[in-house]
Amino acid sequence: MREMLEAGVHFGHQTRFWNPKMAPFIFGHRNKIHIINLEKSLPMLQEAAKFVRQITAKRGTVLMVGTKRQARETVAVEAQRAGVPYVDQRWLGGMLTNFKTVKTSIKRLKDMKIQQEAGLDAMSKKEQLMFSRELEKLEKASVAFRTWQHCPTPFL
Repeated sequence: MREMLEAGVHFGHQTRFWNPKMAPFIFGHRNKIHIINLEKSLPMLQEAAKFVRQITAKRGTVLMVGTKRQARETVAVEAQRAGVPYVDQRWLGGMLTNFKTVKTSIKRLKDMKIQQEAGLDAMSKKEQLMFSRELEKLEKASVAFRTWQHCPTPFL
């Protein structure tokens, strides 16, 4: 628990952005920031770690998500080190529930990259601009999940 305190895990979100269902896990608040009750969080963290170990033992896929600015870099580095898919940018609706569309977007991105490498000389300036905007949008949205082969295990 000392490590969690030193890491600042007990600092929550601003008090105005809270869900009342989380009240049992909030110790209090200070300077309009919720303080998380680590005595209740630690057993749940251990249970989550046990669940992840069970999934990986069965060769399942775990998805790491950390879209807060403070967590992005750590999530990306650790997910790449573990070889698991991750999301460190904006969460897109339907990433899990509509995975077929995500796969289509990944395929479209790969096709567009091939087309870009071949050259865009045949396109007008406006078409090139629209193409580059779409490519940039797809790259930003799919930076982490373009290597996904299938939906993460717990959601199947």
